[in-house]
Amino acid sequence: MTKTNHEADVAFIEALAKLLRENDLTELQVKREYGEDDSLNVRVSRVIQAAPVAQATVAAPSSVAPAPAAAPVQAASTPEDPASHPGAVTSPMVGTVYMQAEPGAPAFITVGQQINEGDTLLIVEAMKTMNHIPAPRSGTVKRILVEDGAPVEYGAPLVILE
Repeated sequence: MTKTNHEADVAFIEALAKLLRENDLTELQVKREYGEDDSLNVRVSRVIQAAPVAQATVAAPSSVAPAPAAAPVQAASTPEDPASHPGAVTSPMVGTVYMQAEPGAPAFITVGQQINEGDTLLIVEAMKTMNHIPAPRSGTVKRILVEDGAPVEYGAPLVILE
């Protein structure tokens, strides 16, 4: 590889990193072909840490003694990753989630609802195409992990079915 290609590659990688930050992406992978035996494979990724949960405190009237502090919840110390749940339905693409067919229509699913294999769980819009996400199996909707209109990435957990 020539020095010119090396400098161009560094600029290309810097542009990919900027694209990653500006579009709030977690990973980007590109293969650049220069010729039959010359190519550049680049994978740029970053870890996005969740913002710490703020705890609200309410001032008690001076005549009331403050309540003792509650013990920390065990679940907070060992957070469950919804993507690793055996009943997780993940997004097959990057896009925007819609929970109903059109604004004002009832949602496709609700927590506690019994569904059959093939029923539409939600829609993921990708490149102006509405993609219905079917239930991979019959079961009960235990959790809905996304909000209407929220962006999702490939592999992001959408729903927990049991």
